[in-house]
Amino acid sequence: MLSRYAAELKQAGLQRVNISLDTLKSDRFKLVTRSSLNLGDVLEGIKVARSVGLNPVKLNMVVMSGINDDELLDFAAKTIDEEWHVRFIEFMPVTEVGATASYFVSVSDMRKRLEQLGELEPCLPSVGNGPAKYFRFPDARGTVGFITPVSEHFCFHCNRLRLTADGRLRPCLLADDEVDLKQPLRSGISSAGLKQLIEAAVADKPLRHHLTEGYILKDRPFSQVGG
Repeated sequence: MLSRYAAELKQAGLQRVNISLDTLKSDRFKLVTRSSLNLGDVLEGIKVARSVGLNPVKLNMVVMSGINDDELLDFAAKTIDEEWHVRFIEFMPVTEVGATASYFVSVSDMRKRLEQLGELEPCLPSVGNGPAKYFRFPDARGTVGFITPVSEHFCFHCNRLRLTADGRLRPCLLADDEVDLKQPLRSGISSAGLKQLIEAAVADKPLRHHLTEGYILKDRPFSQVGG
């Protein structure tokens, strides 16, 4: 789908895209996505997005022990030979108790494995507009980012809000609290009233998540939340 609409999206004002890609193996891709989607279509979408100027194209890989952690080096190598910007993300136990123990791989462990490809050099400020800390291998064309929601949470400088497809504002990805914006909009709420709703949601944003204390999201899987 991205390859079909990338040019139109660029023309409409989109500047860059984030793509979730947890594997480079076709058979594993179907298992991880639980769908009939084709890996080749995703890779073609990445290629087309870059060609029309949607840069950088950031690729998010959730690293899972026993599922795809054997592909860490494959993804990282792409940042050396090609202009890939890969962000390795710690697995978050949001839907089932005990998942952390079986799937969790810490960023410190990831970095140790990546040392086989060379030394990672910091290339962007650690604190900026997002949670990732960025690095680059010597002479690499792309970058490697690490996102540590579990081992080193970044809640204290999180500046994100998420709007779901059904019109609800979610102040924290890792909490169930939501504010309905769709119904007030359909009822003719004023701009000032809408602003107050959003400001109230920001004011109620949790200080931090509670995943390490066993908190499990009840209402929505990530696929229903959006970015």
